[in-house]
Amino acid sequence: MDPSWEKGRFLSVAAWLLAFSLVGIALYLGLRAVFLPAGETNEVVASDGQKQAMRASWGQASPNLQAIMPEYFPTETSQAILRRPELHTIIPSRPRQEVITYTVQKGDSVFEIAKKFNLKPETVLWSNYAQLNDNPDLISVGMQLRIPPVDGVLYEFQEGDSLETVAARFEANLDEVLNWPGNRLDLSNPQVEPGTWLIVPGGHREFRQWIIPTIPRGSAGVSSSVYGAGACTGSYDGAYGSGVFVWPAANHILSGNDYWPGHLGIDIAAGDGAPIYAADSGVVVFAGWANGGYGNTVMIDHGNGYQTLYAHMKSAAVRCGQSVSQGGVIGYAGSTGNSTGTHLHFEVRYLGGFVSPWYVLPAP
Repeated sequence: MDPSWEKGRFLSVAAWLLAFSLVGIALYLGLRAVFLPAGETNEVVASDGQKQAMRASWGQASPNLQAIMPEYFPTETSQAILRRPELHTIIPSRPRQEVITYTVQKGDSVFEIAKKFNLKPETVLWSNYAQLNDNPDLISVGMQLRIPPVDGVLYEFQEGDSLETVAARFEANLDEVLNWPGNRLDLSNPQVEPGTWLIVPGGHREFRQWIIPTIPRGSAGVSSSVYGAGACTGSYDGAYGSGVFVWPAANHILSGNDYWPGHLGIDIAAGDGAPIYAADSGVVVFAGWANGGYGNTVMIDHGNGYQTLYAHMKSAAVRCGQSVSQGGVIGYAGSTGNSTGTHLHFEVRYLGGFVSPWYVLPAP
């Protein structure tokens, strides 16, 4: 056999083997790029969900399926609305429904107590009838007063009462009594036991006035045993008033009750022993102790239909029948009678009726 032919055949077989080897290597590298053998990893590993999705797509079950994920570069700034935490809980205020008890302090008055609780003074008076008997001057230091949550009447249900009769007595709306939550009534069967305290919202009644009667300078016919030792017998003549009034104390501010239907005068601030002045000229028709809570009292008849009264004084500085001039000293401030602190109780009357002192006194 020709040696050259043998050599050519060898080279041809070698070339084919090399070609098959290169094709095999190329196929291996291509398949390896897709399916990595067990134990080998890339830099980013696909999640389990991604692996399952890719396996389902390719029909493979390789447990180490991986994919290269894009890198994340967060922005340096982030715009957002900030909300500061509230450390304290805000509890909404709700109106009071219960009756509370208030202890009278030195210097208190029915008017000032009512003002503290945003009530009308008559509400406090009507809600404590057993103690005050409709007389605001009967309060005393240490007294326990019932304070209802709304204006009206606080009433203790009696034997034989009905909700209808109670509402009618105080001229109130029956539905408001039934529906007031503080009364806690069963609307399906609103029965009330005697001794139960009910709030009658908007209810009212007439006042029972405790006053010294208007005493003229003529024959008065009053009894000192009824009205007090300071009552004068009358039949006096003397100074007459001008009809123009001045303040009866150095202070021109209130220290207790204002003028209202249950208190027919004003309480003027005055220090202990401070002088009290005649608001206008006239004749003294009451000078001394008065029953009914007024304490030491002076009343002046001005001879023109007006009378003025000065109460709770420490002492009177005038006597029955004495003529006084406007601005003259008639006594000294104190806290006698039913009083919780030193002040002057001042009343103005015209033709027997009461007039608000604010109508006749100059502006403070």
